[in-house]
Parts: sequence; structure tokens; C-alpha cells
Amino acid sequence: MPIMDLYEHGEKRRELAHFATLASLAAVDGEINEKEKAVLDKFAFKLNITADEYKMVMKKENKYPIETPHSGEKRLKRLFDFFQIIFSDLEMDEVERKMVEKYAIGLGFPPKKSQEIIEKSVAIFTGKIAFEDYLYLMEK
Repeated sequence: MPIMDLYEHGEKRRELAHFATLASLAAVDGEINEKEKAVLDKFAFKLNITADEYKMVMKKENKYPIETPHSGEKRLKRLFDFFQIIFSDLEMDEVERKMVEKYAIGLGFPPKKSQEIIEKSVAIFTGKIAFEDYLYLMEK
């Protein structure tokens, strides 16, 4: 039984799904290198992934597909959740950036659109947004 089946609902399932997706993205080119492993370890900590869950997800025979919502709003929610995880330490390094790019495309956003979404999200999460954008967000 896949580990994902143990958590049918709730926050824990979403956290484990995020981690499994990240592990799958890191392994997409065959091997998980040391930098990717370090990022995965950091995400495992941030997402409260247990050692047993970590081992189960990291097994080579475990292939977790990205759960792609049909709704654009739900896709953006997944990216938003992902950005919250990334910026929980108030920074995003290059390996995390590459992972979020893969994740956005895996969620079904075209490459050009995913770049636009990522740029805007980084601006929002780092506090580097124009006043007009801030005003728009506050009025929504």
C-alpha cells in the first residue's frame, strides 16, 4: 500500500503529497544529487515528515505523480502552498527555484505562464511588489 493511502484527508496528507512531489521532481533526471537531497531534507523538516515517511517516499520504486487539479484556482493554491513552504525560512535558493519551476509546469502551467507566476509570487513573498499591486491585493 502506498504511503499516501494512509492519509486520506487533511493537512498531513497535503504535506506528504507536497514532499512526495518534490522527491519525484528531484529524481526526474535519474538521481537525487547532494544539493537536491539537502533541499529535500529541509522540506521534510518544514513539512513534519517522519523518518519512516521519508524512507518510504525516497524508495526508488515509489513514483508519486503530481496531482494536477483541473481548476486554475486550485493549481494556484498548490503553488501558493509551495511558496509558503519555500519562504518559511524567508529565502529561496537556486535549487528551490528550479524545483518550483518544475512543479509549476507539472501542475499544467505552460512554461511562459509558469515563469510569470513564479516572478510575481517571488515578488509578493519577498515583499518587493509595486504599490499598485499592493493596493490591488488590499482591495480584493
